Amino acid sequence: LRQHPLIWPDIVVARLTNLSATAIDIEVMCWFETADFEVFRTELSTQAGTVVMLDMSRSIIFNGCFLAAKKVTLALNALIRGQFPRDQLHIVGFSLYAREFRAEQLPGLASSEWSVGTNMHAGFQLARRLLGRQKGGNKQIIMVTDGEPTAHMEGTEAEFAYPPTRRTIQETLKEVQRCTREGITINTFMLE
Repeated sequence: LRQHPLIWPDIVVARLTNLSATAIDIEVMCWFETADFEVFRTELSTQAGTVVMLDMSRSIIFNGCFLAAKKVTLALNALIRGQFPRDQLHIVGFSLYAREFRAEQLPGLASSEWSVGTNMHAGFQLARRLLGRQKGGNKQIIMVTDGEPTAHMEGTEAEFAYPPTRRTIQETLKEVQRCTREGITINTFMLE
């Protein structure tokens, strides 16, 4: 046979089985062309819900990490909106309390708008409620912080203490357990 750059020989093993379930293997020489192959690109079509929890406490501002935290949050927003437009994305800012923000609000946020306290407990509560509205799919929280929890919720009021109290740690961990029981994955970006 003549040589051709787009045609190449290969040996294929075929298994033939008759009605009595007797199998026989046969080697066959085959000539393949590029047109004999098809390439399929597949992507997962699952949807995900993501909450980015952005630490907005005074410590992250005074330590000079707030700008980096905003950049990480905006980068995650751009990635998720660009690569996974069907996914849901929420941004929750937390200091003494937690509240939801739109990505467009982040560049203009000033340090004078925040309180003392790193109330991860309130942030996880709000994130869990937001993700609870989503049916099916993957759910995750990405927390961007520089420290430890120094506040927790007692009903509708925040309790602040530095160094953190045992109760603050316990309430925060209880909320983490509630999140994980609901199938929410938690990832943390720790800034220094």
